[in-house]
Parts: sequence; structure tokens; C-alpha cells
Amino acid sequence: MMSVAMYRDQWLRNPVKEVLAGMVGTFALIPEVIAFSYIAGVSPAVSLFASFVISVSIAIFGGRPGMISGAAGSVALVAAPLVHAHGVQYMLLATLLAGAFQILFGLLRLQAMMRYVSAEVRTGFVNALAILIFSAQVPQMLGVTWHTYALIALGLAIIYLLPKVSTAIPSPLICIVLLTGLTMACPMPVHVVADLGALPTGLPRVTVPQVPLNGETLAIVLPYALAMAAVGLLESLMTAGVVDEMTDTHGEPQRECTGLGISNVLVGVFGGIAGCGMIGQTVGNLRYGGQGRLSTFTAGAFLLVLMVALHRWVAQVPMAALVAIMIMVSISTFSWGSLKDLARRPRLTSLVMLVTVAVVVATHDLAAGVLVGVLLNSLFLAWHVTRMVRVRHERVGEEDRYLVSGELFFASGDVLYDAVVFQTTARCAVIDLSRASVLDVTAMGMLEKIVGKLRDRGVAVRVEGLRAERHGILATQSDDEALSF
Repeated sequence: MMSVAMYRDQWLRNPVKEVLAGMVGTFALIPEVIAFSYIAGVSPAVSLFASFVISVSIAIFGGRPGMISGAAGSVALVAAPLVHAHGVQYMLLATLLAGAFQILFGLLRLQAMMRYVSAEVRTGFVNALAILIFSAQVPQMLGVTWHTYALIALGLAIIYLLPKVSTAIPSPLICIVLLTGLTMACPMPVHVVADLGALPTGLPRVTVPQVPLNGETLAIVLPYALAMAAVGLLESLMTAGVVDEMTDTHGEPQRECTGLGISNVLVGVFGGIAGCGMIGQTVGNLRYGGQGRLSTFTAGAFLLVLMVALHRWVAQVPMAALVAIMIMVSISTFSWGSLKDLARRPRLTSLVMLVTVAVVVATHDLAAGVLVGVLLNSLFLAWHVTRMVRVRHERVGEEDRYLVSGELFFASGDVLYDAVVFQTTARCAVIDLSRASVLDVTAMGMLEKIVGKLRDRGVAVRVEGLRAERHGILATQSDDEALSF
């Protein structure tokens, strides 16, 4: 449980650096959020206001300081079919329900399921996202004049070279100011933020979904709400894990789940689309010193300031400046060391990482890639553990003895079953489990099935080597005793 002093410290550490890093995060949010609004089929204002509400709320209620959250593309992909088929009002109800599901998820401590996401799946997730971030910038570099390429090159030079001179102000922020000033002083044929769509000019308002509240509506909305909740939690917890590794600190996954749920409920109240953690913007925030709650809060609060008070200036920011920032973020996000590890690590481990990347890039769905990676990893693990199960059969006088070693569970129980000789002339069968562990009810059921078949043939069965710490409820007698059937 977080103490009051620790929570206060997460707000007050390095305030100047935190505020500046959060401002960089704001500019990194704008192009992606607007682009994702078109994926979801909603206006840019819906996604921008949602990002403001999520960032401010998650800074207060979340469990992972330094993480930027907003209206992310993974949730937009899930919500898009609902918006196109039934309209924005149904999406607002789905957002409210998704937030409620996420709160419930946190209260039930189901975030522990993230332990089943292996390191190679996480690496694949990060690498795939870096590729998606870069590929999202490609449309802004096609069919443009040479001025755009020159501005991108200048922007990258500012971003990477300026820190060698001074790190007082984040170089991406200076990149935006200088390139905006340059294009305003010397007009040139380049795309600006205003070309992405109309920016909001007022404050978000409390709204109520204008939909009939009946069973038919719930039947339509519930599947989308559950999917939005699951995808949002998955991406947020994965992003939080990346922050943990980069900062050598620990967040609070349960609090992050409930905090995201509260934030999405508030988003629904203010007429926005559900969101979650955004790893690209988060990496950029960390890169420029934003590790506390103030940077997350600033990313949202400054976004509202830009939209309401400075939208005319924001509209003139050249897309080349934002493209340069996102290219830097994609380069920083990609795990370049994983390429060297491909030849050194086990082939199955590398395959899981590559498949995760391939699925995410092919579907543009982070959740799908992680799910496939986890399933593939589980299959490899089950196959590996199955190979470790050994059954040695010996005939000693009138007894068949089976010495079992390894882990018996749903995927390996057949190894024991296949080793048993049911057409035997022995009068007794001994199954020695002193070197084995029975892990689940499937393995217990397989053992009962073996005992039953042997008894039906008049063979007495004795199970030896039962220990309570290895076999749980199967060991109903004292340690090292046997059960006779």
C-alpha cells in the first residue's frame, strides 16, 4: 500500500523537468490521437478531450507514475465497428461500461494474470509498437515536397544534437517551436496540424449517452465494452511493465487497473472514447526526465490549454516536426539488443518474439499479438514439460512397478497412461510418485482412470511416494505412505 509521503514525493520530484517532459508528451499525443479518432470514426475533439481527461485522472488515481495515457489506437480499433454500426452514443455507453469492468478487474486482483506474459512476448510487443509508430508516420512522408523532408531532417538534427549542448529544455520542444517559427516566417508547402481535422475550441461538457437503456442495447454494447476493457488493461499493464524496467522501479498494477477504470468512466461522462497507456509517448516522457505524476498530469492539462487557448498556434505546427519526434520515439522504443539475441537465445524463444511482432504488425492489434504470443509460449512450455516426464516400467516377480518422474498435468498425463500395461499378468501394480508432482485435476483424473482400469482386470494397485507438499489433496495419508486400491 502506498504511503502518503511516497504519493506526495511522486508529485513533487523535479517539478521543472517533469513539466517540460509532460509538454513534450502533449505534442507527441496530438498527431496519434487525431489519427486514431479517424480509425474509430469519431471527431478529433472526442479523442483529444478523452486524452485530457485520462491523463489528468490517471495522474491522480493511477499506480504507475511517469506513464502517459490517452485515446490509444488499440482501443479505437475495437470501438470502430460499434461506432460505424450504431453511432457515437453507443460508443459512449461502451466506454462507461469498459471503465466499470476495469475497476472490477482491479478490485478482483486479476492483474496477476500478467505474470503469464513472458519476456519474449513483452519484447515482441515493444518492437512491434515501435514499427507501428514509425509506419504511422509514413503517410506524412508520401506525396509531399522536398520541404517536408528537409524539415524532418532538421527536426531530427535538433532532437539528437541539441542535448549535446544543453539538456535544460527537452530538444523535441525546441524542435516544435523552431520549425513552427520557421514555417510561419517563411511559408512553404508543408502539411500542418490543422490539416488533420478541426481542433476543439471549448471545454469538454458532461454528457449522457442518448441510447435506449434496455436489454437489446446492452446485448449490442456489452461485447464491445468487455473487449475495450481487456485491450486497454493489457496495453496499460504492458506499458507499465516497460516503465518498471526502464526506471528500475515498481508500480502498483492493481491501482493502475482501478485508476484506468475510473479514468475511462470519467471519459464516458465527458463524451470521450476509452483509452489506455501509450508506450510511444511514455518512452518519450521518460527519455526527457518525466518519471513522476506531474509529467502525466501536465501532458493532459497542457493539451487542454493548447486546444482551448492556443489552438490557432497549434494548428500551424508543421507535421514534419511531429513526425521527427515520433521517429525519435520509435527508435527509442525498439529493443535493438533483441536483434543480437536472436542468434544467442533458444530458437523457440526467438520464434515467440518474432511471431508476436508479425501478428501485431499484420493486424495493427497489440492485444492480438500478445494473445498469440502467450498461447504459443504456453504450447512450447507444455511441450517442453511433457518431454521431461519419464516413466520407467519394471517387472519384479508378480508386480509391475512404474517409477514416475516429472510434472504431471493436463498436457503430460497421457505419458503415464501410455506407459501402463493394462493387458498384464501381474497381480499387483505399483505407481511410485516420489519423484513426480501431480499439478492439476486432469492428472488426478488420469491417475484414477489408470487405477480403475487395472482394478477392473483384477490387478491390485498401490500408489507410493505421496507427499502432501508435492501432491496436495492426493496425499491424504502421512508423508511417504502409500495408498492401496
